[in-house]
Amino acid sequence: MDTIAWLDQTLRAAFTPVHLVVEDESAAHVGHPGATGGGHYRVLIVADGFRGLDPVSRQRAVYSALGDGFKSRIHALALRTLAPEEWHAEGIRGSGDQGIEESARRRARSSDT
Repeated sequence: MDTIAWLDQTLRAAFTPVHLVVEDESAAHVGHPGATGGGHYRVLIVADGFRGLDPVSRQRAVYSALGDGFKSRIHALALRTLAPEEWHAEGIRGSGDQGIEESARRRARSSDT
């Protein structure tokens, strides 16, 4: 199973998210010093289980759910963890995350120059 599918399956099983986006950003880090194994990924996860948790506790919960697979498959992981009401308050709806999509557009524009 590839890493994106593994992240998706593992996070869905652990959190039953109302929204989940997993992106592989590895291509943007080719030749990155120290990147000797594993890829670079960005995750937006919206789940009821994040209600009442501070950001550090949310990220710890994600790392715990990923277990040892995190160490062997991933070099870098950018996490955005939200409770459903936070997600809706930001106006993020639909199949993708506007914040992740906008950051990808900014990266594409900066690599064109």
